[in-house]
Amino acid sequence: MDTKSIVYIALFAALTAALGLMPPISFAGLGLPPITAQSLGVMLAGAVAGARRGGLALLLFIALVAVGLPLLAGGRGGFGVLIGTSGGFLLSWPFCAALIGYLVGRNRGANFATTAAYIALGGIVLMYAVGIPWMAFVGKLGLQKSLTIMVAYVPGDLVKVILATMIARGLHKAFPNL
Repeated sequence: MDTKSIVYIALFAALTAALGLMPPISFAGLGLPPITAQSLGVMLAGAVAGARRGGLALLLFIALVAVGLPLLAGGRGGFGVLIGTSGGFLLSWPFCAALIGYLVGRNRGANFATTAAYIALGGIVLMYAVGIPWMAFVGKLGLQKSLTIMVAYVPGDLVKVILATMIARGLHKAFPNL
């Protein structure tokens, strides 16, 4: 692996950790995933670093969380978090970043709406497709109730998609060789 790739992987793992410094909005006592800014890191890792580097950055991040580093919003970390109700969302992050990176990378000249759609596909659709069934099973909530709960998260995730699209397109324009 070249030095540039190592730097990108470390940078986007660190960016995702830094986004965890923003206080989460949690649903105390309900065992539901908190609303955090960290999924923006997932979206940016894929859209800016690319499929391979973005996916590896989030794989590194998840490995660090698994060994106990408190990198998740609210200072959470450890293997227990990964098998809790939000575990499906977290474990999907490397795949989400890789999918976003693949789609955005293959279509670099796409317009704003298309780029946003690619980021939403990986950063919302895939993440929810893994996370919601996991939450339903682990939390013993049932799929319908889990889907209903996640509706509250969609507006914030759409804002993150817009931000990630603006940032990624700006960086790609300023640095075409990213």
